[in-house]
Amino acid sequence: MIGRNDPCLCGSGKKYKKCCESKEAISIEEVQSEELERILQSFYDEYPERKDLNDFADIVKVWSESLKQYLEHEMIEAIALDEFFFHHKQEIWTSYLDKQQKKVVRPSTLKVIEQWSEPLVYVGEVVEVDDAYMTVNHILTGETIRLRRESDKPVPVGVHVYCFILPDGFAENHYLAVSSLVFFPTDHQDVFKKFIKLFKSQEELTAQEFLKENGIKFWDLLGEDGYGGEEFTNFEAGVLVEAREFLEKNNRDYDKLLEIVEDYLVDQQPNARKEVAIAAGAIRFGQENELFEALNLNVKEIGEAFNVSPSSLNKYYNELNEYYLGWNSKVLI
Repeated sequence: MIGRNDPCLCGSGKKYKKCCESKEAISIEEVQSEELERILQSFYDEYPERKDLNDFADIVKVWSESLKQYLEHEMIEAIALDEFFFHHKQEIWTSYLDKQQKKVVRPSTLKVIEQWSEPLVYVGEVVEVDDAYMTVNHILTGETIRLRRESDKPVPVGVHVYCFILPDGFAENHYLAVSSLVFFPTDHQDVFKKFIKLFKSQEELTAQEFLKENGIKFWDLLGEDGYGGEEFTNFEAGVLVEAREFLEKNNRDYDKLLEIVEDYLVDQQPNARKEVAIAAGAIRFGQENELFEALNLNVKEIGEAFNVSPSSLNKYYNELNEYYLGWNSKVLI
């Protein structure tokens, strides 16, 4: 047990009574994590500077020429920004880190950012998920890492992720995403198989070199396979469209309902034959849980509106109800 006059375990160099004793509700890990997040966020707030904008625009132009038929311009810019910082103008990042190292006073935080000199591009498959981390396998090397989750939103096993990563400082082989994680719906599994085959067909480049040299090719393969930046599979998107259009047609708000249905679809991966069966069940679920102004429709009438049987409708209504109990308890916590 740590004494009040002992050095604080957070690594600040202060006595425990002068540091974390008064923060009983906040763990040392949370304090350090928040500090690291601030360092990352301030980088994106400050850069690129005006003098770098023309060079950045040149990178965006190159990526847009290949990807504009598939992705929104905002998404292309976001992808190109990390490419610009970490593959083309890495001196911007290293210069920023040098400045931060002079400002940081917490030794444990300083120790982490000393490992941050080279963010690595990462493409992997999620193989396990817990409350704080995802276990992810690199698609080219097979290396397994623990990647910190950015939110409580469900992450299904089997999806692929793309990001630049840095050590998070809490354990060996534990990482965080430098910017946003991009999740790819399971509709695009063949793309990753093709990309792995391309990598294995050559012997000159390491996995990191290959990802750097073939970044546009990777996203181009996704675009050719129908990826347009969406986070849901075609089936999941179909369910959401059916439910949303029904509520729009009846002049009802759909935001509260769809938030729950989105999580249910991703988390539970229901094995339905028809999108409309889940959508119909969702309408009954939303009506009975007062997630929109009641339509006063009975089960038979909802089923007729979607051309599904009451039994199919009720199956997913019951599943959503059960899921909602757990979902609601997480929100309250």
